[in-house]
Amino acid sequence: MTMARAMFEYTKTVLQKVSFDPKLFCKELEKAAKRLLPYELDELRIWLNFYIQGKPELSKSLIYFKQ
Repeated sequence: MTMARAMFEYTKTVLQKVSFDPKLFCKELEKAAKRLLPYELDELRIWLNFYIQGKPELSKSLIYFKQ
């Protein structure tokens, strides 16, 4: 696993662990937007769309991915 890939997987793990708190979730997404590569952000956007289904409190987090 490459270092970049490890960061992507770590980011998903952190987001899952903080998903109980929408503010913290958004804060972690903001950090991810700064440290992940563009193609990883695309992958994260896809993952996020699936992850937040059934979690309406997290839907505001999608603002970090608006173009």
